Amino acid sequence: MLHSFLLTLYHVFLPISLPVIGGILLKRFKNWDTRSLSTFSLYILSPALIFNTLLHAEITWTDVTSTFWFSIINLIALWALAELLSRVFRLGASEKAGLTLVSTFTNCVNYGLPLVLLAFGQLGLDKASVYVIGQMIIVNTVGIFFAARSQFTVKDAILSVFRMPSIYAAGIAIMLRASNLSLPDALDGGISMMAAGYSPVVLAILGAQMLRPKGATVPWLPNVRRAFWTGLVVRLAAAPILSWVILTALQVEGTLFSVLLILASMPTAVNAVILAEQFNASPQFVSRCILWTTAASMLMLPIMIVMAS
Repeated sequence: MLHSFLLTLYHVFLPISLPVIGGILLKRFKNWDTRSLSTFSLYILSPALIFNTLLHAEITWTDVTSTFWFSIINLIALWALAELLSRVFRLGASEKAGLTLVSTFTNCVNYGLPLVLLAFGQLGLDKASVYVIGQMIIVNTVGIFFAARSQFTVKDAILSVFRMPSIYAAGIAIMLRASNLSLPDALDGGISMMAAGYSPVVLAILGAQMLRPKGATVPWLPNVRRAFWTGLVVRLAAAPILSWVILTALQVEGTLFSVLLILASMPTAVNAVILAEQFNASPQFVSRCILWTTAASMLMLPIMIVMAS
C-alpha cells in the first residue's frame, strides 16, 4: 500500500505539481494576471481538448448512461446533504448558498482532467470526457440556481450554457462520429496539438489562483467559520463516500468506476467562487474552501487512486 502510494505521488502528482508551483511563483514574484490566459484556455484549449477526446474516445453507450445517472443522483444527494447541514448549523441564506456550491461542484476540468490522464491514461480521459461535459452544463444551469435562488432565471441559465465554446466542440465531435466522418490529418493534428497544451496551462492558472492576493484578509465571522468547516468535511469526506456508495449501487465497474470516483472527489471548483461573488453567496468562505480542499487533495487523492485501482 505504501509503495503504491509513493509511486502514485511520483508518477502522477509530481508532474502535476510542477506547473502548479510555476503558477504560484509567477503570481508571488511577478504578480501574474491570469485573465488573458484563462480566456485562451476557456475559448481555445478546452474546446480543443473536448473535441479531440470525444472524436477519438473509446466509450460505450453503457458508459454514457452510467455517467448520466451517477451525475444526477450524486448532485441530488450532495444538494440534500448541504440543505440538511445548513439547517442543523443554522447558516444564513448567503452561507447556505455558498455551502451548496462547495458541496456539489468539483474542479473536474482544470485539475481533474490532467490528473485522470496521468493516473489512468487515455482510456481514463475518454471516459472522463462525458462526465466533464455534463458538469459544464450543470454548473451553468443548476449552479446559477444554487448561487442566486431568487435571482435565478431560466433564460439566463440557458444562454450561459450556449456561451460555452466547449458545448459546440462536443456537439460537432458527436456529429462527426455519428456520421463516420473524419478530419483531414493536418487539421486533426493541429487540434491534437492544442489539446496537448491544455493541462500545463490550466494547472499553472490553478497554482496562481491558489495564492491569496495581498491585503485580501477579511474578518473571520462565526457563521462563516461554521460554513467553512462544514464545507471542508462535505467535500473531503462525505462526497467521496457518497460517490462510492452511488457507483456501487449503479453497478459501475472498472476504469469508469475509478474515474468517476476521483472526479466526484476533486476539490471545490474554481467556478464556485465566481458564482459566489456574482450572487453574494458568501465568497469569503467559498474561496477558502477552494484553497484548502485543493491543498488537502494532494494527500487524499493519491490514496484514493491507489484504493480505486
